Amino acid sequence: MIRVLVVDDEALVRSGLRMILEAAGDISVVAEAADGAAAVRAVATHRPDVVLMDVRMPVMDGLTAAGRLHGENGPKVVMLTTFDLDEYVHAALRAGAVGFLLKDTPPQDLAAAVRTVAAGNAMLAPTVTRRLISAYADGAPARAESARQRLGTLTLREEEVVRAVARGLSNAEIARELSMREATVKSHLSRSLAKLGLTNRVQAAILVHDAG
Repeated sequence: MIRVLVVDDEALVRSGLRMILEAAGDISVVAEAADGAAAVRAVATHRPDVVLMDVRMPVMDGLTAAGRLHGENGPKVVMLTTFDLDEYVHAALRAGAVGFLLKDTPPQDLAAAVRTVAAGNAMLAPTVTRRLISAYADGAPARAESARQRLGTLTLREEEVVRAVARGLSNAEIARELSMREATVKSHLSRSLAKLGLTNRVQAAILVHDAG
């Protein structure tokens, strides 16, 4: 069972999200919170696997809360918002979020997104993904050169895995494509993230796209 914390300042939205997620059968909403500060406290108490969190809230916004929760042993954070704005997307990724969905996401896609991030993969709304990749692929030359130098610290196999991650492939898909065991893929990815000073797949994908 995937344990989820739902965070939104509107009680009606929280109730709707709870209903959608618990109808999936393999997801349990273990707690709710009305702002980012309450979310941080709820994570410490309930230890959810995934936090589904609104961006704009009183007391502490979702981006600040995501930054507080960011870390190797923290939950996977998916930002959920009405506003498809670039500054939200970039800020959320910098804060360590591994997912970004719009509030008009269909119910079945919402549950699928929770499963995806719980499994260790990233999940971005399709429109967000297209614009994000475009923005980073067209980045400044200095940033591209820096990214290439960082990727140059990886072994050939590690770089192959990281580039496959940037294409949106899961560990199982990478294993099939590169003819290796899934456990080996996880090992390569873990070492790569450590070498690059990154903590999740989204940040690795951004670095690859920075490199052009």
